[in-house]
Amino acid sequence: MSLPTAAGAASLQVAPVSLEIPAPGASATIKLRNEGAKPLNAQIRVFRWVQVDGEEKLEATDDVVASPPLATLAAKTDYVVRLVRTTKRDIAKGESYRVLVDELPDPSRQQNGVVAIVLRYSIPVFFYSVDTAAPKLTWSVAQSGGRVFLSATNEGGRHVRLANLKLRAPNGADITFGNGLSGYVLGHSTMRWAANNSKNPLGAGNPVAITAQSDSGPVSASPTLPSNR
Repeated sequence: MSLPTAAGAASLQVAPVSLEIPAPGASATIKLRNEGAKPLNAQIRVFRWVQVDGEEKLEATDDVVASPPLATLAAKTDYVVRLVRTTKRDIAKGESYRVLVDELPDPSRQQNGVVAIVLRYSIPVFFYSVDTAAPKLTWSVAQSGGRVFLSATNEGGRHVRLANLKLRAPNGADITFGNGLSGYVLGHSTMRWAANNSKNPLGAGNPVAITAQSDSGPVSASPTLPSNR
């Protein structure tokens, strides 16, 4: 998944867009390419990726490192960055990381009074053991303060990538939680999404229909709404 921080032509390109590394593997590579006509500088950082209380967080880590962490890319050339898992502990339940690749602003353009266009790519990286349990989702729905909250708890060890996440209310109305990529539910974690629904309360005790697309196929569930708060 690439997340540009500003609009504009992308001189910096990164591949692949995600990595899954099975044990005993401990390294992988990503390719940076400068499609522009001038050299550019890039910074590569690795963060541990966790989901706590339904929200995503990136934490500093030395368990996986990027080599090199800084790169200068000549015009129209490729550059290879190596990712290495340095920790020696066993992968018991799987590990999730995000690699952030930032195009650094060109100081000369800033001095000339031109707004610098920079890009950020955020690449998911997963390390799994061969016996890591498959994902298993349990869904719940709540409404509070005129908002609908949808939560998915993954009891398995592997992640789930969700797209086109929707909830169908008892009255037939659809509530969408984002077209296209909705997000990930990491192993042994809970992810929560929120949507405004102040005009059409769902009604306590009524079942709702949840649908989404995952990498392994369609997802569906029918949890029942608890009492309003």
